[in-house]
Amino acid sequence: MFRDYDYHLPVLYTEVLETLLIKPKGIYVDCTAGGGGHSLGILQQLSSAGVLISIDQDPEALKATKLKLESLNQNNAQFILVKNQFSHLREILNDLNIDKVDGVLADLGVSSHQIDTADRGFSFQKDGNLDMRMDPANSINAADIINNSSAEELNYIFRMYGEEKYARKIVAAIITERKTKLFRSTFELVDLIKKVVPAKSKREKHPAKRVFQALRIAVNQELKELEDLLNTLPQCVNSGGRIDLISFHSLEDRLIKHKFQEWENPCTCPDDFPVCVCGNVPLGKIISRKGITPSDREIAENSRARSARLRVFEMI
Repeated sequence: MFRDYDYHLPVLYTEVLETLLIKPKGIYVDCTAGGGGHSLGILQQLSSAGVLISIDQDPEALKATKLKLESLNQNNAQFILVKNQFSHLREILNDLNIDKVDGVLADLGVSSHQIDTADRGFSFQKDGNLDMRMDPANSINAADIINNSSAEELNYIFRMYGEEKYARKIVAAIITERKTKLFRSTFELVDLIKKVVPAKSKREKHPAKRVFQALRIAVNQELKELEDLLNTLPQCVNSGGRIDLISFHSLEDRLIKHKFQEWENPCTCPDDFPVCVCGNVPLGKIISRKGITPSDREIAENSRARSARLRVFEMI
């Protein structure tokens, strides 16, 4: 039975703990503390000489993580909670006087608690505020984007971040609707989308899924955050250290896949050059060439894990 601090079911939990190759005296970072599920798994493999740094921009997530780690820290390992964006990892480590760590995890999905809390606005299946902010202190929420963005801006967001093929129809309906009434709730937006998209699309998947994904990415600048994290990670991980990144849609996965390939083979010389002269050297090797996906059993137990993909890189 889940306690108050057990609100997030960690995706690919066993696979993460196996691929991080956790050393009892090592230093590890969980960039996305969530409800503390992955953080706890890492902490329980550390000795009293080990250190876990758990980062999240959501204060509710850090509160849940703190409760969990304090209650179940059997080995008295040190843990540090940091409210921040994971793109600031280098600065966070500098503030802690840590040069490099032995492993980094980022689970890029929305936590179960965030989805299930209606007023956070992440779910298209629950009526609540049209919000979607990971950090409630941020100034821009989903309603602001829907009510104030131009048609061109909305179309870009829906197409680029949601790959929504009916973007123009949806945007046109939004522009018309908001002339008389601004959007405030998730169901107001969901109802409009249902009226616009063809019946065939409704049968394939929930018609609002792609728009909600796009809005969430835009509100939280998720792709920029991920790009910034990827650019800083090589400076932060020791030789032999592992980087575990879990994505939930193709936009994130492509960024991770291509960056890992670049790290493994950074040579920019033309293919017909007999030897490399660019001077770029590999940073490490890809461990999971195609990525690791959840088992049928995990998907049956947690349907939200269905689209998860774990990619692993080991630094030289």
